[in-house]
Amino acid sequence: MPRFIVDLLWRTDLILLISLLLLFWNLFVFTLFGIDKRRSIKNKWRVSEFFLVSCSLFFGGIGAWLGRKIFKHKTKKIKFKITIPLALIIISIPLIHIAHGLTLDLLIVYGELDFFDPSWPEDLSGYQIGFMTDFHLITEESMQEVVDELNQRDLDLLLLGGDFSTYNNHYRTIIGIISKINTTDGIWGVEGNHDIAWRLFAAKEDYDIGILDNSGQYLHPQFYLAGVQDLWNRQPDIAYATANANENSFILLVAHNPDMTMNQSTDNINLILSGHTHGGQIALFGWPFYLNANFSSVTDYGTRFNGWAKSADGTPIYTSAGIGDYYIWPRVFARPEVIIFTMYHD
Repeated sequence: MPRFIVDLLWRTDLILLISLLLLFWNLFVFTLFGIDKRRSIKNKWRVSEFFLVSCSLFFGGIGAWLGRKIFKHKTKKIKFKITIPLALIIISIPLIHIAHGLTLDLLIVYGELDFFDPSWPEDLSGYQIGFMTDFHLITEESMQEVVDELNQRDLDLLLLGGDFSTYNNHYRTIIGIISKINTTDGIWGVEGNHDIAWRLFAAKEDYDIGILDNSGQYLHPQFYLAGVQDLWNRQPDIAYATANANENSFILLVAHNPDMTMNQSTDNINLILSGHTHGGQIALFGWPFYLNANFSSVTDYGTRFNGWAKSADGTPIYTSAGIGDYYIWPRVFARPEVIIFTMYHD
């Protein structure tokens, strides 16, 4: 099977399933209106109005509207004059999300953010840091497009937040493509909860990508880069990763799972970059309801870690929505993103 068809199936499986369910349900509601109209003409047993209204309101608005129009049924009843428009509004919600998931949510956003901090070295003002995370099943073609785009940005540093797909060594291919991005100070990354650390790190070494494994180092005299192990897989240790940093240095920490910043001291950190939450993956008009504790175990802190937030100590954290798709789960109102920070001394 051609690769583009496989990629399409991976991307649209869930959306296709929901679309088919809505289609068949609305056909069922449409048929109900037709049956009830026919039975009314012949004075036979009728479908109850309560059942028709209930089916219409439960995402059957299009079938109900068509049935009412085509069969000229229930056109004078006040109940249906109110119900059908309401049912159309209700079904428009999943339809809008399906359309968004099949169009805009396939396009990667290149977010540009300015970050000001008095600890940032003055001689590095304007320094550009790219950040990508949660690659999962991003296609080779999409990853190459990102590489081409970032190679026009003149990045000084590129950071990777982890979570590659181990399926069929997909991670090695994607890492190889990423390694073609040109930077001044290299490419560095941490592991994610879906990574097998030793395999990921071996692939990174093969492509000359720096490894942050409860470790850190100075990239410039006053700029210390650190990264920690994944919270779910191993033992992240901020204190150990930053032990070699001077007190007055700017410390940037990469941590795949932002939850760990609520249980460890981040007093000495200036900026934290994380991923893991996927922006909710499927959001309700942009609100990441899936991150709520009632729906998901992805995070213990609800919708806190989605974009800008703060650690328990008040350190700024940017939690990226990530760049790839998670298996059959499409992105809906949670667009993939690459973030580019421009750093300034303030």
